[in-house]
Amino acid sequence: MADPAIVTPPATDAIRRHDPEVRGFASDNYAGAHPEILAALALANGGHQVAYGEDDYTAHLQDVMRAHFGPTAQAFPVFNGTGANVVALQAATERWGAVVCASSAHINVDECGAPERVGGLKLLHVPTEHGKLTPELIDREAFGWEDEHRAQPQIVSITQTTELGTCYTPEEIREICDHAHERGMKVHLDGSRIANAAATLGVPLRAFTTDAGVDLLSFGGTKNGMVFGECVVVLNPDAVRAMKHLRKMSMQLASKMRFVSAQFEALLSGDLWLRSAGHANAMAARLYEGVRGIEGVEVLHPVESNAVFARLPHDVSERLQKRYRFYFWNEAAGDVRWMCSFDTTEADVDAFTAAIAEEMAKR
Repeated sequence: MADPAIVTPPATDAIRRHDPEVRGFASDNYAGAHPEILAALALANGGHQVAYGEDDYTAHLQDVMRAHFGPTAQAFPVFNGTGANVVALQAATERWGAVVCASSAHINVDECGAPERVGGLKLLHVPTEHGKLTPELIDREAFGWEDEHRAQPQIVSITQTTELGTCYTPEEIREICDHAHERGMKVHLDGSRIANAAATLGVPLRAFTTDAGVDLLSFGGTKNGMVFGECVVVLNPDAVRAMKHLRKMSMQLASKMRFVSAQFEALLSGDLWLRSAGHANAMAARLYEGVRGIEGVEVLHPVESNAVFARLPHDVSERLQKRYRFYFWNEAAGDVRWMCSFDTTEADVDAFTAAIAEEMAKR
């Protein structure tokens, strides 16, 4: 019997299925790709390159990362931020290991339990002020290493910038690293917005990572203009084991890795990463200045990156969400988060600020 004919839908020309004029403040992940990133992807296309990271772009990425973080840095591109965090934390801990982190940490709140369910790690989280850990807060969970009944605290994970938009200084991170290392613990930095931190601090990336004593980090690219891809960067090779095996086992090994590495090369070889992050930060600062004087709007945390956290009446937020997309952070309390991106414009910010003022005036 002959095989039935293969039925395919009729061919159509590629069309844009969204309105590029629609703007929002929900997430820097909502933004598209930076044109310089798209150009780099086009250059990386064509011909054949060895798969699974043995390509020329991934080889060159090692040099790029070492230029930023020092001669011991090793780059392991992955698909996404949760994957980067899970792979990094697994590589720096034993099966009985635990991670000390802030209660607001992305690994604790927004990764669907992946560090615990996929990585097999116990998270020991502590409440913080403005999302920042301190040595004293770490010590609330950094104990019991001889207790066979307790998961062993083996690593501290901090986020730079924090989930609440604040920024650690290099001195604060050095203090945390010294404190953790004295206790035989390692330090991981979740750097999903690490470029925004460097732009805020006005220092090189290594000033608050390698030079401060961080052992390994997750480097975020997607929130800073890449199409997809993040990277685990090992700063202290003695702090990890089996990175390449854990990356594969965790389903984070890209076959066509050149397209992740080429984006990082475009982002980090020049100043694109800093220009984009600095612009996003500046737009958040503009938004803060615009809303701080609106009666009834309370800004909740210092604005030190590309995020503004605010509290305002629930009904006002619901009306605003019909005009601009953004998220509630704590809906019961009326807390919201407004994010700016590399492509946010002054006109976007001013129009949103005016909309907030209009909706507040209706009360």
